[in-house]
Amino acid sequence: MNNISFLKIIFSLLLVWMCYKVIGTSIESNLFKEWDFLGGIPWMRATLWDFYANIFVIYLWILYKERFIGLKIIWLILLICLGSIATCIYVLIQLFKLKPGEGIAELIGRKN
Repeated sequence: MNNISFLKIIFSLLLVWMCYKVIGTSIESNLFKEWDFLGGIPWMRATLWDFYANIFVIYLWILYKERFIGLKIIWLILLICLGSIATCIYVLIQLFKLKPGEGIAELIGRKN
């Protein structure tokens, strides 16, 4: 199995896992009802800062890769709203766009 196939499997599994966790947690607990409590926990605030720092790094890559401003804006909204679910979807799209024989360098460096 080559690196790209391995990455497709890993990101697909991660996407399914994150959808499962987010949907399950949403059914069990309403974030908006619990926000006052959660927002008061220092680790929750630190986790949110960490999340948005990661979004910023991933978004810089998307800004580099995407040509059209509309797609750049859509991906920013998706990243903010869906987090790692949107990240996995974006990476999977990029992985499936690769031609046979292309690898990590094209995944990361080639513009769309």
